[in-house]
Amino acid sequence: MSSSMTMLYSIHGRLLFFLLMGFSTIHAQTGKVIPPEGTYIFSPIAKHVHGSSLAALPNGDMLAVWFQGSGERSADDVQIMGSRLVRGSLKWSEPFAMADTKDIPDCNPVLFMNDQGKLFLVWIVVQANKWESSILKFKTSMDYDKPGPPIWNWQDNIFLKPDDRFASETEARFKELPKTGAGWSAYAPRYDEMLVQASHDVQKRSVGWMTRIKPLLLENGRILLPLYSDGFNFSMIAISDDHGENWRPSLPLISRGGVQPALVRKKNGNIMAFMRDNGDEPGRVQVSESRDSGMSWTAAIKTDIPNPGSSVEAIVMKDGRWAFVGNDTEEGRHRLSLFISVDEGRTWPLKKQLEQVEPGKGGFSYPCLIQAPDGSLRMTYSFQLGDQGETIKYLVIDPSSIRL
Repeated sequence: MSSSMTMLYSIHGRLLFFLLMGFSTIHAQTGKVIPPEGTYIFSPIAKHVHGSSLAALPNGDMLAVWFQGSGERSADDVQIMGSRLVRGSLKWSEPFAMADTKDIPDCNPVLFMNDQGKLFLVWIVVQANKWESSILKFKTSMDYDKPGPPIWNWQDNIFLKPDDRFASETEARFKELPKTGAGWSAYAPRYDEMLVQASHDVQKRSVGWMTRIKPLLLENGRILLPLYSDGFNFSMIAISDDHGENWRPSLPLISRGGVQPALVRKKNGNIMAFMRDNGDEPGRVQVSESRDSGMSWTAAIKTDIPNPGSSVEAIVMKDGRWAFVGNDTEEGRHRLSLFISVDEGRTWPLKKQLEQVEPGKGGFSYPCLIQAPDGSLRMTYSFQLGDQGETIKYLVIDPSSIRL
């Protein structure tokens, strides 16, 4: 561990988690991929394709979603698209529309099943073409077994109203972060101070929360839906204790640029959040911990895991091992790797490289990772190679074949 990481633990005055977060240089044998080269959900197209999510349906079908259009927040033709892989088939269906708010971008879809077998699609509508004005929307369905898109029986918005504890938590946690002062002058307000001031604004803290990563479902039925804000440049969790009928905000996950949290639960019940690094160099995956089922979170710290400002994913597998997918480089999104940990993220000795090209020759990013009922790892991610266009790639990997 670097001396800076050791200093962080001393500053906090306690032995924090992940004493050995660095990736090992020992790589595993290549895991079995079925089919070997993976599958494009659809042929590459000229439009922008990004932000996929994946759900395993009870009938054995796989359902994927992504957003697609002329751009992202500035392109009003962006909509949520989907495709179905029927059980036993190797070919995905022709893409179909899943959600489209007329003349307003729809982005960052998330698919998941609650513990009652209800399918959820949650996404953002980008008002005024600004991320910080985004509104959360969702649809639900109990009729999703037929070919094509699910039959949606309900649609609504998710409104969150963080109270004054949001501001007090923001101020308190920023005081726990190490002092930097880098890049500031006597005539410019400091980053932390600006965010603390903004946290007192009821309107700012109530809008602009965005989806990206699938939720974590706890054994008691609680749903923890990860959110983040480009306005605050940190994260928060939407919590539901009634199967997704109503939602309330957690306290914020305070960091300098820790966004798009991926949640995993430890054996002792604590929950870890792995986050993309939108902060200062060096680019490293950030982590935070909750000891109260997702309501409050420690101030985030940087690990030794490289991150170029790109989304990561993580799950706890059925055998207790942890799986992590991300762009394990600071240089860009030209490399994507899968890592396995046998000690709850303290070390990551098992590696399978999923994609790699020379910088500037392609991009592979924003993975979604789930474990299917048969134990296989299923993932989708944005795929772009040179000028061939963009698509979503789908992989199936047998995790038992990834060994030292």
